[in-house]
Amino acid sequence: MKLFKCQACGHLVYFENRACECCGHRLGYLPDAGTLSALEPDGGTTWHALARSEGADRFCANAEFDACNWLVPVTAGDAYCTACRHNGLIPDPSVPANLAAWRVMERAKHRLFYTLLKLRLPLVTRAEDPEHGLVFEFLAEPPANDGPKVMTGHDEGLITIALSEANDLERERRRTAMGEPYRTLLGHFRHEVGHHYWDLLVRDGGRLEACRAVFGDEREDYGEALQRYYRTGAPTDWQERFVSAYATTHPWEDFAETWAHYLHIVDTIEMAEAFGMRVGPPLDDSGTLSADFGVDADSGADIGRVVEDWLPLTFALNSLNRCMGQRDLYPFIISPPVVEKLGFIHGLGRDAGQ
Repeated sequence: MKLFKCQACGHLVYFENRACECCGHRLGYLPDAGTLSALEPDGGTTWHALARSEGADRFCANAEFDACNWLVPVTAGDAYCTACRHNGLIPDPSVPANLAAWRVMERAKHRLFYTLLKLRLPLVTRAEDPEHGLVFEFLAEPPANDGPKVMTGHDEGLITIALSEANDLERERRRTAMGEPYRTLLGHFRHEVGHHYWDLLVRDGGRLEACRAVFGDEREDYGEALQRYYRTGAPTDWQERFVSAYATTHPWEDFAETWAHYLHIVDTIEMAEAFGMRVGPPLDDSGTLSADFGVDADSGADIGRVVEDWLPLTFALNSLNRCMGQRDLYPFIISPPVVEKLGFIHGLGRDAGQ
């Protein structure tokens, strides 16, 4: 993620900002340009984005609910922005609790789309591809004892997210009950979209054998693998080969977990660079804890160079969190086999974005 600057007054603004807190200009995100722009009224419902010299835009239809601040070119003829046109089912926004939760969902989903667009990954809607297009359904839980719980998951491009995951208390309850070190809404989005890109870039992209060589054979019975994981847990040595305990479940889950961590890494490194952060502790004579974040995922660097920046950053951020009495921000180990898996995904994304 980047920092942005208001084109009207030069004040720093952030991805989710709706207006500049300094000059008051309304702000909108231009997905085609990858920037947040100050806006001037252009008559009626259209706006002129100061980030570009010509053209008129209007807000995504979901701006009506304060669920989106992305813009759509008037010439495009679409009511919804690049991110929101992938919505298949949203909760009833006339219910205040649903609306509040959906807004939280959209903030996470739009951050996901920021990275997918930055990496130039293929994005096809369900309307464009009824069988495999990417579509999201945000489902509210049924009343107690009145039907099955909503399961977050993926099926041939259809990603279902339980609306209850937008509730911090409920998500923390589930994290604790499942013994997870980390559980976030953005993490769910990144994990589930990893399954989608496995379908697109591995299964349909002719890379099954190459992927099996790194992640294992996905033809292993998934249902049995899932039951085994919940019955016996992860192997005791899982950290030597996997990025998370859940990644040990099945090669599909290993891929999706590693995909999610890859997006965590590239997005966080970009933000560290945007803030001009550097890591160089004076006590570190070896220099192994130093990083200047001059490399990002689309720079052409290999994954080893990216990880060399990532590890010092996580050591520093984890130490800062501990000073505040918080859990480690990134409570995971990047072992050499995990670096290899990240490298496979790094290559997939780079090839797909060319």
